[in-house]
Amino acid sequence: MTTNFYAPPSALRGRRVVLPEAEARHLRTVLRAQEGEEVVVVDGEGGWYRARIDHLTPDQVVGTITEQREDVGEPAIEVTVGLGILKKRSRFETFVEKAVELGVRRIVPLRTRRTERNSIRKDRLHSVMVGAMKQCRRSWLPTLTAPQSPESLASASDAAAEFVCHSGDDAVPLHRAAGRARPFDEALVLVGPEGGFADSEVEAAVAAGGTVVSLGSRRLRAETAGLAVLQTLIGPAASERVPN
Repeated sequence: MTTNFYAPPSALRGRRVVLPEAEARHLRTVLRAQEGEEVVVVDGEGGWYRARIDHLTPDQVVGTITEQREDVGEPAIEVTVGLGILKKRSRFETFVEKAVELGVRRIVPLRTRRTERNSIRKDRLHSVMVGAMKQCRRSWLPTLTAPQSPESLASASDAAAEFVCHSGDDAVPLHRAAGRARPFDEALVLVGPEGGFADSEVEAAVAAGGTVVSLGSRRLRAETAGLAVLQTLIGPAASERVPN
């Protein structure tokens, strides 16, 4: 069976896994699974499990773990992206979904001088992230933090490489800045909302160790810029571990 299923660590006890109700319902009613079949379960914390279905009822699916691996489908570097909260929720959701598929490890919604919305629907975004993690066969469910300012995120970061997306004469092409900073196993990227960052926000990020970078001459939507950054940073370093 090619579909991955999600079960949080609390659902795994020893060699036994009990699928959450929504996952169990999909397995029973959509995929028509039978006892004795094998499924792949990920716990969102790097755990990858092959399990044999031992007990299947209208209310529950219980399996026995027959194989266990770690960090399957994960890139070699951990990237945190701080993206300004977007006016249209659908655009932020699109970013979150695709960022998970590309391999982001942490997403931080940013409240900036120019954001027009200050809140997110965390439950909805969590569901989007779980779906994306399963679809692209990752084993880590990225962290989605509470909204914060770009200044606080930059000052608290200890990533080896930090980049601030901002147009300006002093901006360095991202691929060049990343090449100079390599090798690194953690990176932080700040991307503003519609309208970009205020100059004071950029200055604070640079003072905290960030490098101002550009993504070329074309004007990109904020969510597109965030995804372009991820592909630039993670793509060359990708060394995912994929099961046979």
